[in-house]
This record gives sequence, C-alpha cells and structure tokens, in this order.
Amino acid sequence: MSTMREAVTTYFRENGFGDDGGYSAKWVDFKLGPIPFPLPNSEARKKAVRFHDLNHVLTGYRTDFGGECEISAWELGAGCEEYVAAWALNLGGLAGGLWFQPLKTWRAFVAGRRSRHAAYAMNYEYALGREVQDVKDQLGITTQGKAKVGDAVLFGLASIGGVLVGGLMMVALLSPISLAMWWRGRKLQAESTPA
Repeated sequence: MSTMREAVTTYFRENGFGDDGGYSAKWVDFKLGPIPFPLPNSEARKKAVRFHDLNHVLTGYRTDFGGECEISAWELGAGCEEYVAAWALNLGGLAGGLWFQPLKTWRAFVAGRRSRHAAYAMNYEYALGREVQDVKDQLGITTQGKAKVGDAVLFGLASIGGVLVGGLMMVALLSPISLAMWWRGRKLQAESTPA
C-alpha cells in the first residue's frame, strides 16, 4: 500500500509535471488541442489544482485531453466544494467532453454522482499522509455507477453551464488581448526556462 504523498509523487513524475506538480510556476499551459496557451498560474487555480491532482490519483483518469474531460465531469458530479476555479475549469472541460466524447463524459459524471465526495472535501496535508485506499474509502470514490433520473437533469444543467462557460473561455482565449498575453507568456516562459 502507498500513501497519497507517494502516489502523487509518482503521478507528477509519470506526467512530467516536475517535483511540485508545477504549483510554483508563474505560468501554466492551457492546451487547446495541440496549441498551448500560457496563462498566469493564479492563486485560485493553485489551490484547486492540488485537489484536482489528488482526484486524478484516486480515480485513475488520465491527464490527456480525454482524461481531463472525464475528470472534469467526474468532479462536477462529486462536487468541488468552495473552489470556484475548479467549478469554472471543470465546466469548460465538460463542454469539451460533450463535443468529443459524450458517452465517456456522461459515465464519468454519473460515477462522480455515485461518489460521496471528491478530494476537495478533505484537508490536503491530512490526505497526503493517508493510504490511497483509505482516502478512497473515506470519500466513497467510484468510477462507475448506474444512472438515475436526477443525474440526467443535473447533467443537462451542467451541460448548459459548460457550453456557456466553455464558450466564454474560447472567446477569451481567442481575443486579441489573450493572443497578446499568449505571445508574452511564451516569451516569458522561454526566458525563464534554463538552457
């Protein structure tokens, strides 16, 4: 058995996220297909992404595009507590999932609904010290579940929210201001990367 801390360290290494998962980075890449858009790594995102990474470890959803769509749907189903950045980013991820893999996205949402909580409900440091299976058991984590009528209603509402939020994100990312930030962010990343 391994602790969450050990599992997260392995997860960072296997996904090339660096020793601290990229939490200390000033800029992070938001990939729109193959095109990376560097965005400032806000404090709200830093707080939420720690728990998002724990959820990846607990559920086994991958970090590729499809896996991120699934974990977005799963987290919306399980709940993101008071982490507004997580709700917003996950709605955008759900929108991508609706477009590219609707059935997997639906199944992940239902599985989230069958889980008692996501890692957002835990104290982060406490969770890191616990065994992975203990945390799964405490949160009632599952990646499967039978759909109920209420799930369809909530998925429909989340889908509407996801399309709205995802659309706003796309407009914001492709605006002249964002494209200028993208150019500046690429330049700042290149300057801060050791040769």
